[in-house]
Amino acid sequence: MEDALEPEKKRTRGLDTVTKIATSHPRPPALTVRPQTQSQTTAPKVPKKTGPRCSTAIGTVLKKQKPDPAVPAQKPGAAAPPTLGGKKPTKRPAWDLKGQLCDLNAELKCCRERTQTLNQENQQLQDQLKEAQQQARVLGAECRTLEGELARVQAQAEQGQQELGNLRARVLELEEQLGTQQGLVQELQKEQVGLQEERRGLAARLEEQERRLQASEVALSGSQAEVASLRQEAATQATLLVAQGERLHGLEMERRRLHNQLQELKGNIRVFCRVRPVLPGEPTPSPGFLLFPSGPGGSSDTPTRLSISRSDERRGTLSGTPAPTTRHDFSFDRVFPPGSGQDQVFEEIAMLVQSALDGYPVCIFAYGQTGSGKTFTMEGGPGGDPQVEGLIPRALRHLFSVAQELGGQGWTYSFVASYVEIYNETVRDLLATGTRKGQGSECEIRRAGPGSEELTVTNARYVPVSCEKEVEALLQLARQNRAVARTSQNERSSRSHSVFQLQISGEHAGRGLQCAAPLSLVDLAGSERLDPGLALGPGERERLRETQAINSSLSTLGLVIMALSNKESHVPYRNSKLTYLLQNSLGGSAKMLMFVNISPLEENVSESLNSLRFASKVNQCVIGTAQANRK
Repeated sequence: MEDALEPEKKRTRGLDTVTKIATSHPRPPALTVRPQTQSQTTAPKVPKKTGPRCSTAIGTVLKKQKPDPAVPAQKPGAAAPPTLGGKKPTKRPAWDLKGQLCDLNAELKCCRERTQTLNQENQQLQDQLKEAQQQARVLGAECRTLEGELARVQAQAEQGQQELGNLRARVLELEEQLGTQQGLVQELQKEQVGLQEERRGLAARLEEQERRLQASEVALSGSQAEVASLRQEAATQATLLVAQGERLHGLEMERRRLHNQLQELKGNIRVFCRVRPVLPGEPTPSPGFLLFPSGPGGSSDTPTRLSISRSDERRGTLSGTPAPTTRHDFSFDRVFPPGSGQDQVFEEIAMLVQSALDGYPVCIFAYGQTGSGKTFTMEGGPGGDPQVEGLIPRALRHLFSVAQELGGQGWTYSFVASYVEIYNETVRDLLATGTRKGQGSECEIRRAGPGSEELTVTNARYVPVSCEKEVEALLQLARQNRAVARTSQNERSSRSHSVFQLQISGEHAGRGLQCAAPLSLVDLAGSERLDPGLALGPGERERLRETQAINSSLSTLGLVIMALSNKESHVPYRNSKLTYLLQNSLGGSAKMLMFVNISPLEENVSESLNSLRFASKVNQCVIGTAQANRK
């Protein structure tokens, strides 16, 4: 039995020896692979070394790692069998085989535990070996990358050296060429000097020969050549003058055609809105009451929209909650904010006024409630300040200037002015003087002659004008004769429609061309409703009758424009003296522009909305293409 157990004991002692060897050396910790950062990847690259350098690096990494604390191994003989009562066991006798077997089994169990521990340590060492090998591979790859980068840099350096050598060779070559060229230039300069000397000699001989030749030619045909040259030049100049005249006339006709086409594209009925500024002593409107929204292009766009707010007091609550505000938006062809000057307003209509010189009837209205700035827009302010001149003096100044320019092309123009007012459907002459004043009832609207379409006002003055001073004198006389009255809206309100008409006649005698057209500038009476426009006092009935007549004529004007837009067979011109007088300026061959003037005050918001709504309806109308009155 002892012989059978002897090999087992030897194996146990062998394992114990291995355990002592394993535990006598410190166990290196597991190698870890650190991620390569951006700074490591961009570090300067060094040449790749050989294999021994890599193995030395791996050894250095292993040496730097701290070993685990050594655990002393237990000798095989130290494993004692279990004891009873804590007493140290004695050597079993040879006959106690069963006890010896138990001791061997216990020793075998301890050996197996040591074997398992050694296997685990072996596995850890293998893992660490794999990690070390992985780091070795990473370092090897990095080393190869650095060697490749070094090779590339060296190749670039060699290429740069080669290019530098080529450039140096090229510089030497160019220097040699430059020296050669400089030598050639010097030779050519010497040759040039010789040729110049020769040329001067030949030029002197040539001049001598030319003088002799010219003397003989002058003697033979001097006078004949001069006469023929003068005749030819005169004929050429005459031909050029005729051609230039034809071309200038063609360009003028083309300009008129394009000018009219441009005005038609803008619309034969256009509506401009103008808001007057707040006058001294008037309350300042609340913020947001009157707005001028910008167009798609922002503040640089021409303003064409207007927004006005209105608080509906009828919808207020008993608890004192503010009444809701309603915003009304309007869009016109042009909107002039309160800060717009008279020059800006006229700049927009200057081209339309010029159409009257081309033979197109033009009519411009100023519409709005009392005190909204209609008369200021048409006639201007008092005092003769050029900055506040109205549309009438500015329009005539522009027409006189353009007519003078066209005079250089063969056109001659004449202008005849008339100024009447329509008060309570009665036509009065505002240019009447002396005993003719107060005879407005005798003025009637009649045809100029049998079969004629031209209208005239009987017993009215028609004054030829040719300069600005004459027009200013007529405007001053008309201001004195116009019917005005005090209303609740204005201290001095115009209670009539004033119509300034300028008959324009043009003729081109050289071509047998004629054109004629009227320019009508109308300052309409206040368009307020009956109650706000009445003034208390003995003249209340007269004010009521005036307001009724004004509103009736304004309503007829709207009906006429609507009928023209709808191409109706009957247009009610005769329903009002105003539309009947302006019949030729409203029809299909006319160009119309309406200024709707509104007040910036909140107390006039109702009348302002009525005026804006009427102007919006007019702005939606489209009449036919205008035709020039030419013969």
